[in-house]
Amino acid sequence: MRPVGFAESPVPSVEQLRFKKDAEFRYMGKGEVQLVDLHDIVTGHAVYGADVRLPGMKYAAVARPPVVGGKVRSFDAEQAKKVPGVERIVQIPGSMPPAKFAPLGGIAVVATSTWAAFQGVKALQVEWDDGPHASFDTESYRKEMAETARQPGEVVRKQGDPDGAFAKAAKVVVAEYHQQHMVHTPMEPPAALARVKDGKAEIWAPVQSPYGTRQDVAKMLELDESVVTVNQTLLGGGFGRKSKCDYVLEAALLSREVGAPVLVQWSREDDIRHGFNHTTSVERLEAAVDAGGKVVGWRQRTVAPTIGSTFSEDTGLQMPLELGMGLVDLPFDIPDIGMENGKVMAHTRIGWFRAVSNLPRAFAIQSFVGELAHELGRDQKTMLLELIGPARKLDLPKMGIVSELWNYGEPYEEFPIDTGKLRHVVEMAAANAGWGRQLPKGEGLGIAAHRSFVSYVATVVHVKVADDGAISVPEVYTAIDCGFCINPERVRAQMEGAAVMGMTMALYSGLDYVKGRVKQSNFHDYQMARMDRYPENVHTAIVEHPFSVHATGVGEPGVPPFAPALANAIFAATGKRMRSIPFKNV
Repeated sequence: MRPVGFAESPVPSVEQLRFKKDAEFRYMGKGEVQLVDLHDIVTGHAVYGADVRLPGMKYAAVARPPVVGGKVRSFDAEQAKKVPGVERIVQIPGSMPPAKFAPLGGIAVVATSTWAAFQGVKALQVEWDDGPHASFDTESYRKEMAETARQPGEVVRKQGDPDGAFAKAAKVVVAEYHQQHMVHTPMEPPAALARVKDGKAEIWAPVQSPYGTRQDVAKMLELDESVVTVNQTLLGGGFGRKSKCDYVLEAALLSREVGAPVLVQWSREDDIRHGFNHTTSVERLEAAVDAGGKVVGWRQRTVAPTIGSTFSEDTGLQMPLELGMGLVDLPFDIPDIGMENGKVMAHTRIGWFRAVSNLPRAFAIQSFVGELAHELGRDQKTMLLELIGPARKLDLPKMGIVSELWNYGEPYEEFPIDTGKLRHVVEMAAANAGWGRQLPKGEGLGIAAHRSFVSYVATVVHVKVADDGAISVPEVYTAIDCGFCINPERVRAQMEGAAVMGMTMALYSGLDYVKGRVKQSNFHDYQMARMDRYPENVHTAIVEHPFSVHATGVGEPGVPPFAPALANAIFAATGKRMRSIPFKNV
């Protein structure tokens, strides 16, 4: 008799399985389990997307439409052909949004080196038809979103009687928060090598979704998925950008066209001007306060172009997964809550960015908590804990969410909104930071907390503001509850990276569009937190749990609380409010 193969074996029940006891773990939960490829990374032996080489390969760069949805009206390639090393000029078709991850289109220069391809692109003379988004302007768009946020929108959560609470309020506190479009700027810009030959396709690229890339390549080339192979290199930074495979599709199209392997390399300018942006937003918050100084009503209106516009016809309204990231799941102990979504149309490509819509929501809500604390004469931490209320698991039917809550793909019964966990990380981070201690003039502490990816994170930022407005952050104290912590060293690394990215986002990250074009181009005008201004010491406390408690998200939840904690710290140090990301004129 043929033995039963593993795939044909019956699936055992949980009761039939024998698990190790926690005390038997050799690696899980231990503090210093290092990366297996760390040595190769620090010694330059690691292979990234731009490192792969094949015999006979070509190199390509692409001149893409400067305005999303634009197209080539005409072009003259004669000067480009004169550049030494340039071999072919190929036009890549583009498509109007929604187009998922299809290439923007444009003119590709195929050459014997990346340098030659870049120089060939510079020598091209292209006349563009800018299309329907030619008038897109950041400042006028912000004003449009703000005006929309001041009007009633589509109700997405109605708990109790928010209108009644505001009608009876002794005081109403109002604030608006704005975040500009942002771009991912991974350290390695997008790069992909494709070899399309004999009815098959093979890809080498830094992609966050290798299977999704395989599907998209097969569909575009009209091949069966079984003949498409995707080799995933080290990402060189992703943050959501490399989950979109437009640069891979460019390489595949060009390889098929020229009959050789082709490496498409994006420049930093390409990366900043032609990526998938994190959405911009305006969040308007209103709090109804009774005669005793208690917040009894909460209204929030969110206005932001939706990521859904990348995949289907733009409705101007956000998707449930966007609304579920820090808006309709607000965990505050307030009897009357109203949440509304205002309509605004997208004018650029919107894509996932680390922590996604949690970023503007945490910034707005946690900054508003700081504003309420000042307005009502409370300490920041005291105000935050008062709003969170007692430890409890929120009852979804009582929350008044109009549509089903998007809970990061997890069943709510196993991953409920647990305010006890949120309170605990607030208390832990505050205690570790020495909350309440006296600081010199020009220094301050700020606190913020947020639930995302079913984890709970609180952050305290210690800021110093110099007389010229320069900001430095000597200390950050973060506490995270991510269930059973499998690898504490990686969790600490993620929180440290989140602090650097959070500071970058808060101080520098903002794309300015003028006539549909991105104004910024490289790190001189789209800056990062650098060694002279970055979070110097990040102290991470991890809530301990046994193996029986589900492990939860770590890669993204550390980012959302940082910007509001920094904003609250700046207010404590200077008395100045930061209501727009990036912060300006501190």
